Amino acid sequence: MGLDFSRRAADLHERMDEPDCDLPTLRRTYAQFATVNALVAGWRQVYLRELRPRLSPGRTMTLLDIGCGGGDVPLRLAHWARRDGLRLRVTAIDADERAVAYASPLAQPGVEFRQALSGDLVREGQRFDFVTSNHLLHHLTDPELVALLRDSERLCRVRVLHSDLARSPLAYRLFSVGARLFPGTFIHEDGLLSIRRSYTAAELAALVPPGWAVRPLFPFRYLLTYTGPNA
Repeated sequence: MGLDFSRRAADLHERMDEPDCDLPTLRRTYAQFATVNALVAGWRQVYLRELRPRLSPGRTMTLLDIGCGGGDVPLRLAHWARRDGLRLRVTAIDADERAVAYASPLAQPGVEFRQALSGDLVREGQRFDFVTSNHLLHHLTDPELVALLRDSERLCRVRVLHSDLARSPLAYRLFSVGARLFPGTFIHEDGLLSIRRSYTAAELAALVPPGWAVRPLFPFRYLLTYTGPNA
């Protein structure tokens, strides 16, 4: 029987989220995220269109990356800004101490990794110019997603950019082939589960609070955006 892509498979759980998953395999997975995200996540275009025009060489802007995993996306954003002569200070958080332990030794000047939830930073009264995430939303239940978006609104001054996979059978088939290039990791198994757990752009648009916009991205992705009060 074929898989059903008409609805989210929200009851599935990814191996790397299990507290007792194999740690060496998890660390190899984090290490390969940089390659996977460079191929499919599209953050270079998001940086060029959404972030770089709003950054400045004379004033330091701040960015919060939520659910940073292996840390490659916030490190890459900081690197691009620095190379362009723009001032950006990045805080990258993850709820999983294993992710923070992996990413912290990779930190560059102006990039801090911290174990925390978005709600922790809201309670601390923190604010950031930008709030981002990559491949986070499909891990959440619908109520958790709405709570994250509310936190993002409170934390953001300028722009929120949540990027994730869009569920489709074609994406599943293509990833099933391509992900076999990463043996000894959770990427193949968990990536397929991630696609089945992901929202479509239409599902997300029906769920998000007012003020949020969903923009489809190529290939098989969307960007969920919110404009803050200081945009």
